[in-house]
Amino acid sequence: MKLGAFSVSLSVKNIQVSKEFYEKLGFRVFAGDMAKNYLILKNEETIIGFFQGMFENNILTFNPGWDSSANTLDQFEDIRDIQRQIMSKGIQPVSVADETTSGPASLMVVDPDGNVILIFDQHV
Repeated sequence: MKLGAFSVSLSVKNIQVSKEFYEKLGFRVFAGDMAKNYLILKNEETIIGFFQGMFENNILTFNPGWDSSANTLDQFEDIRDIQRQIMSKGIQPVSVADETTSGPASLMVVDPDGNVILIFDQHV
């Protein structure tokens, strides 16, 4: 199962303060919109998303169809195929991708320790 590009989505209290801190560690703004309370930062192949006031806890995120620079891949496993594989292994998602659609969709699961995994946030 190929999950796509990986990032950590951090729930931050002050997006500006977080941005300044991570820039000191060598990250640079890659995408997002400060006015909409989210930024995506990158240091080589490491990606961190900052989200202020959008969710309560940190989230692991995978993006099928994207490489680590958010370039669309020619070939990738569609989120609905990944969803079927996950469910066949007994993992019950807390939100599912609509099987009757194609293209962008998302799927969310929670691991045994309560960590939220936005396993798939497919944009293509």
